[in-house]
This record gives sequence, C-alpha cells and structure tokens, in this order.
Amino acid sequence: MTTDDDFLARRFETHRPRLRAVAHRMLGSASEAEDAVQEAWFRLNRTGAADIDNLAGWLTTVVGRVCLDMLRTRTTRAEQPLEPEAPIPTDSTDVPDPEQDVLLADSVGVALLVVLDTLTPAERLAFVLHDLFAVPFEEVGEVVGRTPAAARQLASRARRRVQGAPAPDADEVRRRQREVVDAFLAAAREGDFEALVDVLDPDVVARTEAGVTAGALAVAKGATRFAAIARIARPALVDGRTGLAVLIDGRVERTLAFTFVQMRIAVIDIVTEHARVAESEVEIL
Repeated sequence: MTTDDDFLARRFETHRPRLRAVAHRMLGSASEAEDAVQEAWFRLNRTGAADIDNLAGWLTTVVGRVCLDMLRTRTTRAEQPLEPEAPIPTDSTDVPDPEQDVLLADSVGVALLVVLDTLTPAERLAFVLHDLFAVPFEEVGEVVGRTPAAARQLASRARRRVQGAPAPDADEVRRRQREVVDAFLAAAREGDFEALVDVLDPDVVARTEAGVTAGALAVAKGATRFAAIARIARPALVDGRTGLAVLIDGRVERTLAFTFVQMRIAVIDIVTEHARVAESEVEIL
C-alpha cells in the first residue's frame, strides 16, 4: 500500500463508525451494514479523495445509495433480512433525531427498525438520513434522485407512519432514561471512563455549536475532561427530552439533551450559546 493509499484508508476509518450507524439504521442488519460500508470504501479507493471537497458528505451519500439499492433488491425479492433479536452492534472499538416527537427518537433501535421495514426504500432512507442523522434534504434528494421538496415529503410520510406505531409506556421510558442519566452524571463527575462507555451507544454522536464527536470512546474521553462542569449539572427535561442542565448561581448556563437507543445514550445535543439556552424550556428534575 502506498503512502497515499494509507492516508486515504486512515481518513476513511475516521468516518466508519458514523457510516456503519447510518447503514445499520437503514438496513436493520449488522452484516449488510458492514457490506454497505465496505462498498463505500471500494468506491472511494477507486475514485480517490483529491476532488472530494466534503468527504463525510460524499461517503454518507454513497452509503445511502448503496443501502437504497439493497433495500430495493430486498423488496423485489420479498426478503426479510431484518434481525429482530440483534441489538445495534456493541463492539467497543468502534469509535440526530425528530425533535417534534421525543418518544419516537428515544425508541430508535430494533423496535423502530421493525416499523421502518414497512416503509418504501425511499421513505426509509429519507427518514433515517434526515430525522436520525440530520442530513439536509438537499443531500437526501441527491441520494434518492428527487428534489429537496420531494425528499422532505418522503421523510414526512415516513415520520407519520413511524409516529403511528404503538408507543412505549411514557412513564417507564422516563424512569429508565433517568437511571441512565444518573449513571452518566456519576461517571462524568468521577472521570470514570469505563462507566461512561457502558452507558453510551457505540455509535453515539455528541453535537455542539463547534462540531460533532462520534463514537463511544471519543465521547467518553471528552466527558471525563468536564468533571467540574458535571458537578454543577442536574438531571432535567430539555425541551421535553431527558438530559442535563448546568446551573451557575441558579441560572441555566448549558444544556445537554439526550436521545436513547435501547437505553444507551446515542445522541447528545449540547447547547452553550446563551441565546439558544434562554430559548430552551428546561425543567430541573
């Protein structure tokens, strides 16, 4: 392998966790997700990255198209490769959400995959890419070969179908989420890296105004550096989502809103800008 090939491979590996998460949510099959990600690598290796301005976006588009082709083939063959007993892959070496429906986002996982399997391939892709991974409709449209407006309609139809599925018991969900939040907070205060990894989804994404951190190991490492902030954080509902509020002199200075996958933290939306924090509805628990 040449030096350039080695550099390209290292760049690809930094994106693998997110691509794997996208493919798994799309296909509901860990093995098929790995196949889709590997196909993205083959295409990148043939193309090279010299003329790609946004490698993350390019790879997401490629994985989306590969998944779309696989879903269409599955529909044609009337196959059902969904693995209902298999959880999201939890390999610890692998190093986001409809805000209008908190419980929908909180129930992402096998149960949601079952519902997604009833959607058309284009609806499924539009919903997963936009609602679960915040891919703009302009990019979603490119993947499905539709205009951004048509992609928005696809996601909207899918969202209505998913929202119409039986909802989990809200009180029980909140209770279990609170237990996870308490464990996360205790681990952050102690700087306990292993305990943090235990409560994080392997493909967790932490989003701030400054950027995105992906993967349980990277997010846990970041959380251990904020023990002082964790000590003044309190469990809270942030715009209806279970999370944390950081209080200074009784004022909310920062919020963390969580999305859960099978009762592990899968998305952390961190808001530090004062204007945005002020606009949030925060209820200390």
